[in-house]
Amino acid sequence: QVQLVESGGGLVQPGGSLRLSCAASGISFSLSAMAWYRQAPGKQRELVATITDVANTNYADSVKGRFTISRENAKNTVYLQMNSLKPEDTAVYYCNTPFRIRSWGQGTQVTVSS
Repeated sequence: QVQLVESGGGLVQPGGSLRLSCAASGISFSLSAMAWYRQAPGKQRELVATITDVANTNYADSVKGRFTISRENAKNTVYLQMNSLKPEDTAVYYCNTPFRIRSWGQGTQVTVSS
């Protein structure tokens, strides 16, 4: 049974930083590409960043240069370091395996507001 548990969200002022974590179980984590997605109110879920099994990364244009995705295979965990946050980054953030979407976790809320 696949389980994806996101954490680390919160309320932050514009320009601030947060680090999100996603703990995965039930998959061969070290062999799996992982990705972060987000869904803002009234909008469709969008892909934010991906990391392959060999740690190649890719980012949406809207977050390039501000967000960094990384992984720690020993902990079956993928991270998203978010810097220079903007109000438009406000969303629920989720992780998943991009080449085979699993059941979505509960996500973690990120709110960027002064």
